[in-house]
Amino acid sequence: MYNVNIIILIRIIGDTMTIFIDNEMDISLGIEYEAIADKVVNASLDYLHCPYECEINILLTDNAGIKETNRQTRNIDQPTDVLSFPAIDFIKPGDFSIVENESDIYFNNDTGELMLGDIMISLEKVIEQAESYGHSFTREYAFLIAHSMLHLSGFDHIDDDERQKMEDMQEEILRSIGYTRDK
Repeated sequence: MYNVNIIILIRIIGDTMTIFIDNEMDISLGIEYEAIADKVVNASLDYLHCPYECEINILLTDNAGIKETNRQTRNIDQPTDVLSFPAIDFIKPGDFSIVENESDIYFNNDTGELMLGDIMISLEKVIEQAESYGHSFTREYAFLIAHSMLHLSGFDHIDDDERQKMEDMQEEILRSIGYTRDK
């Protein structure tokens, strides 16, 4: 018997970005992955005052897929909800001026877009966490994208102050587009 992944690659071209969504799962959460990603990524870039059109890659996978990547990249042998792979080494979080003199490194030569990085989301974790927190799949999926967009922009949550700052920023981004905890 062969293990076959269903892969759907979707390219969303928005006002300020291109998002590539690669869906390895045959799970349907009944949500519009593309529209939600477009809305959250745009809101995140607006919130961060990013002056560039951007390119982001999102991989939707399962717990086994994200566990393997987590093991390989972070030496943590367990599934997680989201992994972020920034393409930019920010000196100061959210300060996009670092890319200005490095167009050959940070920008897609074909499109001129700033390549922010990759996001990997476990759809099984979206289900688990939405049910655990008592909110919708849409809200959980949007939350994970907002969280990851902050990581792609240089933010982290290593200490309590950074964690609180990221949580506040995530909530502001999500609230600005109507993805509150009850939706």
